[in-house]
Amino acid sequence: MNVTKDGFEDRQLHIEGYLQMVSAEQKEYAEVSAHQRIAENNDIITDFQTDKLMEKILSNDNLNQAYKKVKSNKGAGGVDGMSVDELLPFFRDNGTQLKQQLMEGKYKPSPVRRVEIPKETKGEFRKLGVPTVVDRVIQQAITQVLSPIYERQFSENSFGFRPNRGAHDALKQCRTNVNDGNVYVVDMDLEKFFDTVCQSKLIEVLSRTIRDGRVISLIHKYLNAGVISKGMFEKTEVGMPQGGPLSPLLSNIMLNELDKELTRRGHRFVRYADDCMIFCKSRKSAERTLNNIVPYIEGKLFLKVNRTKTCVAHISKVKYLGYSFYRYRGKCRFRVHPKSVEKMKNKIRELTNRSNGWGNEYRAMKLTQFMRGWVNYFGMADMKRLLQSNDEWLRHRVRAIYWKQWKKIKTKHQRLKELGMDEDYIQWHANMRQGIWNCSSNRMVQFALNNAKLREWGYPTFTEFYLKICEN
Repeated sequence: MNVTKDGFEDRQLHIEGYLQMVSAEQKEYAEVSAHQRIAENNDIITDFQTDKLMEKILSNDNLNQAYKKVKSNKGAGGVDGMSVDELLPFFRDNGTQLKQQLMEGKYKPSPVRRVEIPKETKGEFRKLGVPTVVDRVIQQAITQVLSPIYERQFSENSFGFRPNRGAHDALKQCRTNVNDGNVYVVDMDLEKFFDTVCQSKLIEVLSRTIRDGRVISLIHKYLNAGVISKGMFEKTEVGMPQGGPLSPLLSNIMLNELDKELTRRGHRFVRYADDCMIFCKSRKSAERTLNNIVPYIEGKLFLKVNRTKTCVAHISKVKYLGYSFYRYRGKCRFRVHPKSVEKMKNKIRELTNRSNGWGNEYRAMKLTQFMRGWVNYFGMADMKRLLQSNDEWLRHRVRAIYWKQWKKIKTKHQRLKELGMDEDYIQWHANMRQGIWNCSSNRMVQFALNNAKLREWGYPTFTEFYLKICEN
């Protein structure tokens, strides 16, 4: 891509009355109309000079930090086809013009590129919006300035997309609540949260804190930038694009209103992004809490509660952040939820597929990366027996890979001899015809391809990772 000043102008898809070919899809023309100023649409009067947030956002230090963050995250390009590697020359040629447009409120963000990824529930997809790399830098710069401001307002019971907080902190808070006797929960599910956010309500909430109207206007433009899906432009008058650096912060700002209401009512709760659990001491209390909080969520925040997935249940019956809970000697403890176990096994099946054409060293490396990450996340759970059983199954699959690779009888004979099998057994085992899976479970094959040998070849076990970080 040639990065020039003319290229900067051509990159702008959001220009009033302008028809432009969508470069990412090259299929259809999309007519994109600029929206009116935020104050005109929402009757919000803001002081355009107070706090001078836009100056902070566009400071050289902040923009450089934002560029480095986007550069390190890499990621695919947006609708204009520009890659992360083209950012630096683009900013050298167009940085001054870009900053001037942002300061004057004339910048028009590009639509996001629609990407759908499958959810755990069969047939359901999560809709992501991939911004252009230039818009990612701008959004990151906004996030870096606004995050410290809003961190002071956020609840101690909110853990998602926040610095120095994570899923493990949320789970520890759940454990504390249960140990205090709150064993019934309202397991709250917000239906398609990112797709159904009321933009006017979000802008209203933002305007309570942000007094620089240029920043409010720019955020609103990002909400209204639209989506390119299958080459066609779609308006985004409701919801916020999930996939850019700004969306996690905006989601927390919106849901902080729910946090404040729950705190005002005196509830014990834990929220990670849009996954919220409210803790109560009895089922009746939990049912009453659910009936009272739903009207606030739907009537005041204009969000949708998924009635089929939202429920009142004992703590032992719920899944939260991939974990399940149980009580032992009056204390709350964690297990890996069965759905998380099945998801892990499906990933192992993918990584140990005998037909994927991977080399043994590469496969061992990919397995090691996945196993280390999985155990680090689920390390709070009691799962020693689970992992020991899973390791046996995994080693069986690895042995099957090697048995398939040793296709010829001659090769099997040679490999078994190298691995120390007794000559009296080699001929018979090299000629086995029971099938790859059954042959790899043979006792003598297991002796030849023993655990120590697999470890020497780079195949670790879940158990050894778990024992290093085990908290229980």
